[in-house]
Amino acid sequence: MCRNIKTLYNFSPPATEDEIRASALQFVRKLSGFTHPSKANEEVFNRAVDQVAAAAQDLMGSLVTLAPPRDRDVEAAKAKARNAVRFGAG
Repeated sequence: MCRNIKTLYNFSPPATEDEIRASALQFVRKLSGFTHPSKANEEVFNRAVDQVAAAAQDLMGSLVTLAPPRDRDVEAAKAKARNAVRFGAG
């Protein structure tokens, strides 16, 4: 779906409200096709971001797992290695 939306669940430290809101913004941008909405659509766009962020926050708080939290630095290193294989070392 959206390459820029990152998995936020089950990390140590947990996702911040800013990270969840940024993810919601990317999602609404993808759905609407707007990077920046016009003045006519700004209110509904921002309301959608708020609603998606609230739903994401609720989801993150309700999920249950027995898996240990993933380390952000380790996952970032794995992603970097995958990208090096895919696109070549730069």
